[in-house]
Amino acid sequence: MTATIPNLPSLYDPFSTEAKWQKFWEDNQVYKADPNKGGEPYCIVIPPPNVTGSLHMGHAFESALIDTLVRYHRMQGRNTLWLPGTDHASIAVHTMLEKQLKTEGKTRYELGRENFLERAWQWKAESEGTILNQLRRLGVSVDWSRERFTLDEGLSKAVVEAFTRLYEEGLIYRGEYLVNWCPASQSAVSDVEVENQEVNGNLWHLGYPLTDGSGFVEVATTRPETMLGDTAVAVNPNDDRYKHLIGKTVTLPILQREIPIIGDEFVDPTFGTGCVKVTPAHDLNDFDMGKRHNLPLINIMNKDGTLNANAGEFQGQDRFVARKNVVSRLEADGFLVKIEDYKHTVPYSDRGKVPIEPLLSTQWFVKIRPLADNTLEFLDQQNSPEFVPQRWTKVYRDWLVKLTDWCISRQLWWGHRIPAWYAVSETDEQITDNTPFVVAKSETEAWKKAKAQFGENVKLEQDPDVLDTWFSSGLWPFSTLGWPEQTQDLATYYPTTTLVTGFDIIFFWVARMTMMAGHFTGQMPFQTVYIHGLVLDEKGQKMGKSKGNGIDPLLLIDKYGTDALRYTLIREVAGAGQNIRLEYDRKKDESASVEASRNFANKLWNAARFVMMNLDGLGTGELELGSQSPAEASSVERTGVTGKDSSQSPIPNPSLELSDRWIISRYHQVIKQTTNYIDNYGLGEAAKGLYEFIWGDFCDQYIELVKSRLQADANPVSRRVAQQTLGYILEGIMKLLHPFMPHITEEIWQTLTQQSADSSQTLPLQIYPQVDANLIDPALEEQFELLIGTIRTIRNLRAEADIKPGVKVTANLQTQSEKEREILTAGQDYIKDLAKVKTLTITEKEKSQTVAVKKPQRALKTIGLIIVAIVFGRVGLAAGNAIDDIPIVGTFFELVGFGYIAWFVSQNLLTAQARQSLWRRFFPEKELEQSQESENAIAGVIGTIQVLIPLSGVVDIEAVRAKLEKSLSKAEAEIQSLSTRLNNPSFVDKARADVVQGARDALAEAQKQAEILRDRLCGLG
Repeated sequence: MTATIPNLPSLYDPFSTEAKWQKFWEDNQVYKADPNKGGEPYCIVIPPPNVTGSLHMGHAFESALIDTLVRYHRMQGRNTLWLPGTDHASIAVHTMLEKQLKTEGKTRYELGRENFLERAWQWKAESEGTILNQLRRLGVSVDWSRERFTLDEGLSKAVVEAFTRLYEEGLIYRGEYLVNWCPASQSAVSDVEVENQEVNGNLWHLGYPLTDGSGFVEVATTRPETMLGDTAVAVNPNDDRYKHLIGKTVTLPILQREIPIIGDEFVDPTFGTGCVKVTPAHDLNDFDMGKRHNLPLINIMNKDGTLNANAGEFQGQDRFVARKNVVSRLEADGFLVKIEDYKHTVPYSDRGKVPIEPLLSTQWFVKIRPLADNTLEFLDQQNSPEFVPQRWTKVYRDWLVKLTDWCISRQLWWGHRIPAWYAVSETDEQITDNTPFVVAKSETEAWKKAKAQFGENVKLEQDPDVLDTWFSSGLWPFSTLGWPEQTQDLATYYPTTTLVTGFDIIFFWVARMTMMAGHFTGQMPFQTVYIHGLVLDEKGQKMGKSKGNGIDPLLLIDKYGTDALRYTLIREVAGAGQNIRLEYDRKKDESASVEASRNFANKLWNAARFVMMNLDGLGTGELELGSQSPAEASSVERTGVTGKDSSQSPIPNPSLELSDRWIISRYHQVIKQTTNYIDNYGLGEAAKGLYEFIWGDFCDQYIELVKSRLQADANPVSRRVAQQTLGYILEGIMKLLHPFMPHITEEIWQTLTQQSADSSQTLPLQIYPQVDANLIDPALEEQFELLIGTIRTIRNLRAEADIKPGVKVTANLQTQSEKEREILTAGQDYIKDLAKVKTLTITEKEKSQTVAVKKPQRALKTIGLIIVAIVFGRVGLAAGNAIDDIPIVGTFFELVGFGYIAWFVSQNLLTAQARQSLWRRFFPEKELEQSQESENAIAGVIGTIQVLIPLSGVVDIEAVRAKLEKSLSKAEAEIQSLSTRLNNPSFVDKARADVVQGARDALAEAQKQAEILRDRLCGLG
């Protein structure tokens, strides 16, 4: 190593620093995984963001969590792979392109499939580049050489393989089923693409006449137009009102179709009239009821949302136009009983922004029960995967139990085209519900199969639909590693270690991945599922496009830096799976919480600059005391601070001083704490603990404690030890903090360790600090906390008394505990140095002492002086009466007596000091002497230690008294205000419980402050 003094710029510039290291890491392929490397694998596949959008705060939060885990485990020596990639976002891209075409006055059908897909690939190239560059801005430690896309060649091969296998195993079929239909896009949509919206609607009550003419039944519906497709009326078989009607029939109004009254326990007797219409082709619950009772399915809806021939006179009308016309006809015919206002939830298509229409349609489905039941066995028998937090296990299990067959076909062009070819020559060149088909892995294979089945003249046409995006996403953990090929990546990194994702897609994505993986690989795709919460806005609300309350993470990165944003998002997590709230000023585009993290980065930067400026150009490798570094030399015993327990106090080197031993113990305690938190997914707690150690223990305490030892005239051994300890702890901090704030820690570490410009050494590949239990000394830490608390108390008292920083004071520390006096004595140099104390006394406080109680002592003084005055007065009076009878002499003695009285008063009573002197002549007891010493002093308490600072000659006591009286008046006014509120029954009974409790807490705090202020005023005499 050279003796060049390590140097950091005076100000930290996050923007140039972060860009520099992001480029360095990627150019040098620092994060490239090597399956041949050996070591325990640690693999995470990124939840692939859609290529259509840009990063939102949820992406930033999730990426920060994953990157922290990955960097930590990489530094733990594990063979780490974080695999990046993007999802083709079938629906989102398709919708965006159709909107573009609409502005051009075109449709996708006019453009043609081939040209449409060409546009889609162009869009993908542009948009994917945007989001991947944004991920780079977050500093994620992914292996870019393994980047995947759900429509790339390898993953498309995996999709075809999965589809054909499932079909051949009888787990995929084509059939008629009720699906979520979007009339605007004319496509089936999945449940995740449905957004429930609460609307103010109506509940129409209709009368259906009994066919036998004995009356009518009343049904209620929110969609009266669907009555045209009714095939039954249902009641609960246990409802006494309608039991006798089961088995009878009613005549459907308008269409005059006779339909049965059935009994089914699904019917809720408390909803509406307890009698419901059944439309199996237009309601999922009715569909299931229809299957149970073998009811016919009558579809009245076209795919564009208009009514078909089954709707009779309403054919061709839009569904909402038909609704009005059907209601008018029912009213005219006397079948409309009443209309009620009714607020209810309506499912909307996230794509088309129109209400979903449950529609009977021929689609491709996966038989879900065999897959779900297999996955349940992994969960129930092996607790695989394990959920963090554990409460999500039940949610996941309940969903698996309730799953129904999965509709996997979408009427779109962008996506994985279904590998099925129809023999259209068998059905007049058209694809119908009855057209025969073959499923194959390629068109060549399809022709071969079709010719063998239908002859040489067969005509084939591939299914125009594409697969649900979740189908390919379900294969993501193993298709990205090369499945169905048995690659080395697959053998090394699968199953993956952890999946980090939000709770809102447990059903849509997590369950699909576990079902697919369990079926195709015989293993769960990941060992652990870490479920994180949401990033809420400044009002505690969920962010969303519809609310317009999103926060652009890049805006905050541009203002405060990537590390600051990352650290804020992680530090806000209080327990795994909890939502976090991000402070944000929308008018200024500022965040106080991110600014606080930026300030933390600046604090760390300045501390590092100070350390390096005081290392005399020595690199951390040269900062060794003798032949041992602090971490290595752990076998030497020392005498404890109190001299009582040396066997429990090992130190690394006998030359280490008290503060050195303390910071090393705290450092290893923090290593233990941090690793324990991260290993158990307590990332927020780990971040907070590091903040407290770095800012509090290292920067505010240890650096201040050793400053005097770094002076040129300091003891050389002490100076060397201080340098060595500073360098050792600073380098350790860089490693501990690196997973959370990778850029600033890399910059500081590179400078501290004096890496050359062409060095390949980089902090992400260093070993994470390992705890040495022998260096942890809880007793020492507890003792040192007492010293720090004492210093803090003296500093606070100085501030309250407005003692100027350059003025050194006298301080008296009193405690009954011999152990505490020994600790204070051992650390008295630290107290004098950091608290600016010139004279420090550490004494025993007797149990009878009441130094803080001033008013009773003043009363005793006054009473004593009155007694003295009375005694002297009586003696003088008696003598005067005797002498008064002597001529001339009496007058002389009167003059002398008056003169002596004047002299006595002037010498003994006019000033506090004179009165104290007189008091001591008559009452020299130790207790009262100490009471006098506390006059004109300010006092505080730390634990059982009394801290006393005399103020005479140090400050303007009257000014201090005025300040304390002003603060006391303010506290008393607050007490009065809060007491009035809490004594008001209206406030206590009507306000929220948390508001009332807040007022009580504030009152208790104000009362405590007032008591402290009164004591301090009392101490001023």
